[in-house]
Amino acid sequence: MAETNHGKRLADTVLDNLKYQHDWTKLQVLTHSPTNPQPLVRPMISGLPPRRLYVHPDDQIAMVKSSTAPSGVIFDTPEVEWVLPIHISEKWTLRSFAALFNSLPTQSSPHPERPKRVVLATIHADSTIVYYLLHDGIVKPRQN
Repeated sequence: MAETNHGKRLADTVLDNLKYQHDWTKLQVLTHSPTNPQPLVRPMISGLPPRRLYVHPDDQIAMVKSSTAPSGVIFDTPEVEWVLPIHISEKWTLRSFAALFNSLPTQSSPHPERPKRVVLATIHADSTIVYYLLHDGIVKPRQN
């Protein structure tokens, strides 16, 4: 029970930061997958950032080849992101991250699949929150 309350407090702190400091919308704290009765490893946040956070290198290459971005803006339409709030003192392992990805719901798209990344929101003792992109598996480096 204490772990659940701790996770909920972290999620509420990150949700407020995303909403009031980073202008995210459609935010919600979830403890269970919307598409599956299986509980998530811990409370997570689902939300829409003001602009896209990440463009996969393959998508970048396809966009440049097809010249579909005459204005130079590449994929600026945001997509729903999953955020994992953790405290800096927590010890996570590859196994615990794998369990987290396995508990995520499938996306509703032409090819349903679970998210390939989450935003890791690390809360420090001074209440600073640092955000990292955490990918499931190996990802090609970005092309510059």
